[in-house]
Amino acid sequence: MFAELREDKEGGTMMKRAAAAAVGGVVAVGAVPVVLGAMGFTGAGIAASSLAAKMMSAAAVANGGGVAAGSLVATLQSVGAAGLSTSSNILLASIGSAFGALLGGSKKEPSSSSPAEPGSEGEQPGETESQVQPPNPPLGSEKQEK
Repeated sequence: MFAELREDKEGGTMMKRAAAAAVGGVVAVGAVPVVLGAMGFTGAGIAASSLAAKMMSAAAVANGGGVAAGSLVATLQSVGAAGLSTSSNILLASIGSAFGALLGGSKKEPSSSSPAEPGSEGEQPGETESQVQPPNPPLGSEKQEK
């Protein structure tokens, strides 16, 4: 169970996960105002001709002329104008840290499933050379059959 927490051959797995968790938390919290601003949810209101304006228009048409309180558009506008509360930032940072730790600790598996991989213990000179044979050229009789 704790084998993942031990250091591997390349360096400290725990350090990599901790760094990835920190980066994930910071990115998650920092990305919210940037993404909302890019969508058009600004502190001064919804920007004209933006995705937010299109969302607001669709919500107003769907609700008979007004945007319902508590709807997605209203919530995003509130966050865009005032930012997230402290508890929301803590929750978002925790989730971002968890994803960062998961992604930062993932190992890429080799694509081949052969048991004797190059670099294994007991390696003999010449074992790392390719064992794949080039394809044989077509026989003369195959060229004449058409």
